[in-house]
Amino acid sequence: MPSRRALLALPATLALPGLARAQAWPSRPVRVVVPFPPGGTTDFIARLVMQRLTQTLGQPFVIENRAGAGGTTGSDLVAKSAPDGGVFVISNIASHGVGPSVYRGMPYDSVRDFTHVALMAEIPSVLAVNVNSPIRSLADYIAAAKARPGAITLASPGNGTSSHAKQEILKRVAGIETIHVPYRGSGPMMNDVSAGQVDSMITTLVEAGRNDRFRLLAVTAAQRVEGWPNLPTFTELGYPELVASTWFGLSGPAGLPEPMVTRLNAAVLAALAHPDVVPRLIETGSTPRRMSAPEYGAFIASEVRRWAEVVRVAGIRAD
Repeated sequence: MPSRRALLALPATLALPGLARAQAWPSRPVRVVVPFPPGGTTDFIARLVMQRLTQTLGQPFVIENRAGAGGTTGSDLVAKSAPDGGVFVISNIASHGVGPSVYRGMPYDSVRDFTHVALMAEIPSVLAVNVNSPIRSLADYIAAAKARPGAITLASPGNGTSSHAKQEILKRVAGIETIHVPYRGSGPMMNDVSAGQVDSMITTLVEAGRNDRFRLLAVTAAQRVEGWPNLPTFTELGYPELVASTWFGLSGPAGLPEPMVTRLNAAVLAALAHPDVVPRLIETGSTPRRMSAPEYGAFIASEVRRWAEVVRVAGIRAD
């Protein structure tokens, strides 16, 4: 029979292999799947942070763009990978927040099938019009929409996207009716709004905020954003339901060893505080939020619940 002292030592002994693996990890290059094409906001955030992780952890964190189905194609690849620390995905509001409610037959559960490591950035969205539009404020916009129900066009980067879902919240809380114009991506949407072919759009602050072709009416941040001190929030204008960010984080397959997750979370948080990274995040309108791995997992679960209700009420379905 084992001694009492030996039995008491068992939990620590069993934990040693996982701890040893975490301390040795990474021993080879790490793949990081960006589930969208190169050049977009997700890709920019990923490359910015992964560059710091490469320097901190001593192995390349290699970006692999796997676009398709609103981010679900690349995310599914990671969900079905071995939990050995060899591959991660940039989890985001599209693939892990809104997507589970708008895509029929989702190939994964965005909460249970992943180990969520850390939040990397939250970027608010803006309601914007052409700079030459007679609409100069959110009050003007709502008044015009009420005066001509169904006449004002409101664009998004695609049917079933988070921008589309935010439109539905705006319509509900402001009591207005607009015509949704979905595009296949932000580029063509912004071109048409800047040309006056579409009246307005909801898009991320980083995409529209530095572009003099647009007038920004309100931002979905909880407080005014550094760099845009004159841009009011929806909350201060009377619509607190429109606090909603486009968020990006790092997740791996379910079952990653806890010591590895803890080490990687610490490395991500250190990267987000690095003086080379902070000003680049501020340029995007990002608001730093430090989350532990369990906190990020709980955040994603809460986002799934929130957007499921918005999608249900509005009857949103992806193309």
